Amino acid sequence: MIKLTTDLRETVIAIAQDAAAAIMAVYATPFDVEIKSDRSPVTAADLAANQVILRGLGQLTPDLPILSEESAQVPWEVRRHWGAYWLVDPLDGTREFVKRNDEFSVNIALIYQGAPAFGVVLAPVSGVAWHAMRGELAYRRDGMHDSVLRTRTPALPPLQVAASRSHRSPETQALLDRMGEIEVVAQGSSLKFCRLAEGTLDVYPRLGPTAEWDTAAGQCVLHAAGGAVLSAATGKPFRYNRRETLLNGDFIALGDTRLPWRTWIPA
Repeated sequence: MIKLTTDLRETVIAIAQDAAAAIMAVYATPFDVEIKSDRSPVTAADLAANQVILRGLGQLTPDLPILSEESAQVPWEVRRHWGAYWLVDPLDGTREFVKRNDEFSVNIALIYQGAPAFGVVLAPVSGVAWHAMRGELAYRRDGMHDSVLRTRTPALPPLQVAASRSHRSPETQALLDRMGEIEVVAQGSSLKFCRLAEGTLDVYPRLGPTAEWDTAAGQCVLHAAGGAVLSAATGKPFRYNRRETLLNGDFIALGDTRLPWRTWIPA
C-alpha cells in the first residue's frame, strides 16, 4: 500500500488544481460537445484535464494503475487483481459544465482494498478543494487555509436535501415525497458530497445511474466528516472494483447516519 503522507496529499491537490486550470481554459471559450457511446457528453475540457491528471499521477506513483472515466477501460480480468489504484473523474458534471452553471468538479480518489483511502474534490470555478485521508479529518481548502469539516448532527427538519439538476428521476421524486419536511437544494456533480461534509446539506439520495469515479472521492471526504454513502439495497458503505461493472447501485448519502433513511425508499 502506498503511504499516505502530507507530500502525497499536497501533490495530488496540486494535480487537481492543474486539471482545473485546463478546464477553465476551455470554459472561457466557445467549445464543442460530443456525445459518447453511453450518451453522456464530453468536451475538450474533460480530455485536457484527463491528460493532466494521468501525467501527474503517473509521475507521482508510477507503479499504481489509474482508472479514469476518459481513458480506455481496463478489462475486469486485469483490474480484479488490483489492491490499490487511482480512480479519477477529470470533469465530474460535464452536463453542468455545458450549461455553464459552475457546478462541476475534479475528482481524484486513491482506492485501497475496495475502499477510498484518500480523496480530493476540487471546484474549478472557485478553486475550493475538499480533501480527506482515511482515519483522519476532512478539510475544506480555501486558498492556503484548511478548515475542518463536520456534518450537521443532529439533522433536524426541514432536512436540506440535494437533488441533481440533470438527473431527477421519478423514483427520486417519490423518495423525496416520503421524507417529510424538507427543502430541496439543486446542486450538481460531487459538490453534493462536499456540502454534506460541510453541514449545509443533510441528505443526497440517488436512485439512478452513477459510476464508481463519480462517488469515490466524495465518499472519502464525507466519511471523514462523519457521514456515509450507503447502498440503498444493503445499507452498507460503497465498495469499489468488486464487480465487472463500474456502475454503482442506488445510494443514500447522509450527513447524520441516524436518519431513518430506509423508510424513505419506495417499495
